[in-house]
Amino acid sequence: MDAPIKWLLSGKGYIQYRTRVDLLGEDETTPDVVQARRSMLSQPEILELIQSLHDWPGKVLSSHKSANQSFHTLNFLSDIGLKTTDPGMEEVVERIFSQASEEGPFRLPMNIGTDHGGTGQDTAGWALCDAPNQVYALARLGLGDDPRVEKAANYLISLVRDNGWPCAVSRELGSFRGPGSKNAPCPYANLAMLKMLSTRKEWRDHSAASIGIQTILHLWEARRDEHPFIFYMGTDFCKLKAPLIWYDILHVLDVLSHFPQAVTTPAFAEMLGVVTAKATVDGTFIPEAIYMPYKKWDFGQKKEPSRWITLLVHRILLRVENLKAGEK
Repeated sequence: MDAPIKWLLSGKGYIQYRTRVDLLGEDETTPDVVQARRSMLSQPEILELIQSLHDWPGKVLSSHKSANQSFHTLNFLSDIGLKTTDPGMEEVVERIFSQASEEGPFRLPMNIGTDHGGTGQDTAGWALCDAPNQVYALARLGLGDDPRVEKAANYLISLVRDNGWPCAVSRELGSFRGPGSKNAPCPYANLAMLKMLSTRKEWRDHSAASIGIQTILHLWEARRDEHPFIFYMGTDFCKLKAPLIWYDILHVLDVLSHFPQAVTTPAFAEMLGVVTAKATVDGTFIPEAIYMPYKKWDFGQKKEPSRWITLLVHRILLRVENLKAGEK
């Protein structure tokens, strides 16, 4: 299935930029890429997202799943290619660094009720469903070698167990954990950790990455029987959705496509087959679920093909092709 390159290049700046870099392999310094990136940075929707981060860390966290959460917005902006040096981003990064915990991970304001093991008071803390996302974004923004980022990453990696990463939180959040067995792996925490590890080769090669990969692939294979922390891999999981912020098939495939040991497995091939079967005759893809805060974006509707989701799928396919070719 060929990528509809001409159609993608007729899209907005961020689509053009990522198409040229990710699908065509063009260098960042070429005139077309520079122009596409300049266009991206002038888009009102993107400027609005950047502006929304200037009160970081924002409101007290009520739901990690909410697309309105600042760390999800940061994650998306880093996905499309923003850097620390872009206008408005340095201030956000400094605010994140100011919230570093003693262990290393960066804290967000939370309020965990006493019934769930918390204090019932607004507290700065971190959980494995937010901390890796911040490290991932900082690495994508160009700060992967920063000692503060490395310290946070190393501490989070150290929390892995034989069956993957659990539901873990900082000491400030007391005995809180999600609705599941304390011995079970948290599916989303494992996805977020693998996403973080995908940003650097030494992290991708870490033994913990293999454990996380096996955890996610096993959950797909046992999806009819195992639903730790109420994360399912059923009908809703298989709907095409963007941006990549929660636990869904496109997000899982995008993350796993960075790891050679994942893309050659039957479980990965099965998930990828579920997605590619949704292609139109033109090789495009239509969103099947949306996040309301992004309803103005091309992936915020369910009637027409989305350039962003189409780009994401073809980028996964290209990564898989390249990884498999590298093994030959």
